Amino acid sequence: MATEQEASTTQAISEIKQASIIVKWSGKEYPITDLTDQDTVAVLRHEIFKLTQVRPERQKLINLKYKGKVAPDELKICTLELKPNFKLMMVGSTEADIETACQLPDDMTEVIDDFDVAEEEDLVEKSPVYLAKVQRRVREYKIKELAPPREGKHLLVLDIDYTLFDHRSPAETASELMRPYLHEFLETAYEHYDIAIWSATGMRWIEEKMKMLGVSSNPNYKIMFYLDSTAMISVYTIERGVVDVKPLGLIWGIYPQYSSKNTIMFDDIQRNFLMNPRSGLRVRPFRQAHLSRQTDRELLKLSRYLKDIAQYCDDFNKLNHRKWQQYDPRKTR
Repeated sequence: MATEQEASTTQAISEIKQASIIVKWSGKEYPITDLTDQDTVAVLRHEIFKLTQVRPERQKLINLKYKGKVAPDELKICTLELKPNFKLMMVGSTEADIETACQLPDDMTEVIDDFDVAEEEDLVEKSPVYLAKVQRRVREYKIKELAPPREGKHLLVLDIDYTLFDHRSPAETASELMRPYLHEFLETAYEHYDIAIWSATGMRWIEEKMKMLGVSSNPNYKIMFYLDSTAMISVYTIERGVVDVKPLGLIWGIYPQYSSKNTIMFDDIQRNFLMNPRSGLRVRPFRQAHLSRQTDRELLKLSRYLKDIAQYCDDFNKLNHRKWQQYDPRKTR
């Protein structure tokens, strides 16, 4: 039976409504389809950014008013009492380097990721607004299955850039930018885990990178499916602002045999775990491949950890992945 808290959360989710807004900018109209009435103006700006590539601080929302003034970022959409398909007029210019604008600078991630945000993570993970977005992803996102799930296997979800591949260093071939022991790692993991790839890029680039690295054609393991940036959702936090995250609930909603008990996600960016903080393991970023590929042993160490927890841990919720290097399987036997 559902607990009182679960029932309350379910009711709260059911009361959340989709917000219908059309942004008019540069002679074109952009329907905002991934917004609820409980999201804030800040989230609206982030959704506009994803469609138009105009950064939030560059956006001037002409007719979005609250009490005669410009609607503040912290204001919820429902407070504005907008009519369905409300047409929002925007003025703003795009940035020259969109890729840089979409991501936090590399030298900032270490500081943010080391910050103790346990309380913030808890608020995001249990928020009815974001759980409603995950439910919508479950209904609408179509996963192209490359290999069927196998009975009794755990699930490993992997990022690509800076986790498996140095995507910015110059090189003549993709193999020069591939993290050392990648194929050995995937082959070892495949014994106990079904494997999925989730990257904050487009599907075309995911498929191309997996092809270049020889992952999609390796006979010793299979990738179950790829997830791209459109599977992510936007959340707002006080410390980080509006960011896109990877909610594992999308996978769990489509494949109920997986859950927080048997799923682990690897990524070099901690904020991607905000919806599932206890299921994420932040790996050391693989950068400057021409220098680090001779000494990088991260995947070898992670292979041992994956094997140990698959064999000796019956519930991954009991694990603290931030201390994965200190894990001792003898203490769980």
